Amino acid sequence: MKFNSLDEVRSDIDRIDDEIIKLIAERTACVKQASSFKKSEDGVKAPNRVEAVIQKVREKSLEYGANPDMVESLYREMISKFINMEMNEFKKN
Repeated sequence: MKFNSLDEVRSDIDRIDDEIIKLIAERTACVKQASSFKKSEDGVKAPNRVEAVIQKVREKSLEYGANPDMVESLYREMISKFINMEMNEFKKN
């Protein structure tokens, strides 16, 4: 993709941010529902699942040309926040 101005770059970044936020909202809905299927706090934390997701996103980042270390860092932070949210949902059930 070739841009002709900084305004074009920023406009595309804004479009991408909008898509990312929509996908985070969709992921949030899934995480909230997942808590109802889990039987314990350990199930919510699911460290083996976390590591499987990290491995998958690192592989995908290479496939798509993204920096795998940056993607891993972002995902670890996001997963941490989702686990906290899911734990709160789990405790309500």
